[in-house]
Amino acid sequence: MTTGATLLSVHDLRVHYPSPAGPVRAVDGVSFELAAGETLALVGESGCGKSTLARAIVGLETPSTGRIEFRGAALEPLPSRARRALAKKLQMVFQDPDASLSPRRTIRDTVGEPFDLHERLDRPERERRVQELLGRVGLDGMLAQRYPHELSGGQKQRVCIARALAVGPELLVCDEAVSSLDVSVQAQILNLLLDLKQAQALSYLFITHDLRVVRHVSNRVAVMYLGQIVEIGPTRAIFGAPQHPYTRALLASVPSLDPDASKAAARSLGDVPSPVHPPSGCRFHPRCPEMFERCPREAPELYTTGQGLSRCFLADRSDSVPTER
Repeated sequence: MTTGATLLSVHDLRVHYPSPAGPVRAVDGVSFELAAGETLALVGESGCGKSTLARAIVGLETPSTGRIEFRGAALEPLPSRARRALAKKLQMVFQDPDASLSPRRTIRDTVGEPFDLHERLDRPERERRVQELLGRVGLDGMLAQRYPHELSGGQKQRVCIARALAVGPELLVCDEAVSSLDVSVQAQILNLLLDLKQAQALSYLFITHDLRVVRHVSNRVAVMYLGQIVEIGPTRAIFGAPQHPYTRALLASVPSLDPDASKAAARSLGDVPSPVHPPSGCRFHPRCPEMFERCPREAPELYTTGQGLSRCFLADRSDSVPTER
């Protein structure tokens, strides 16, 4: 894989929501970079903050604090026209295509809507571009006259991808983009995304809870837990030699041919603490089989490991330097 300059930078991002019990720390100090041409997978259990982070990156949530930069330009604050122009380069594909598509609009109007918003095309050119996009995502142009309820789940997700491609993005944020599809259809959509990445020099932030998908599509993996990144590194290193106990527990819980082993691994994690009142010190320590006396008392930094970073005191070696990124 060849990657280029930094495309997306997230710096100490926080998204907190008010609640009667106190602020819900959905995203609580997340930092990372994504290079041009790269696929970064963001993984973790439901409720860890993955989707909130994705929505903040594309402007659907307002960060409480922190900074998001795209090609070195901060996304906020920007005048609305500049923000809109920059947003064309950063598009999102959502989990549920049924919720993403208007049942009252034909596929032609859905895919052509970005042209109406961002370009002034005459009708023949608009139709040509719609047909081109449908072909690019593997759909028959005759489907343009149909409505979403007349399409299969996989076809509808292809329509959503075509709509996202219409404005010529550089980065697609895919939020559980295949999790609602049958396994065979998932494979087709994943292969489509990989083909599009090569054909159009796309980058992806791929958000999922399915580690089997991650191994297939990503160059690097960032693992989230209770609003924070606890480990980040190359995919091969994360799967081959995970450094954080939570990452090891996630990998152990992936379904295998031995169902008893998977159930035991899942039970060992216990319940996820509340993001309103996260545990003191290391947030994973109440569930961690490797906890020791330092874990409840101190909050670990992101420590440099062999090929990545791990938010664990087990990685706090004398020759490693704490790195907040």
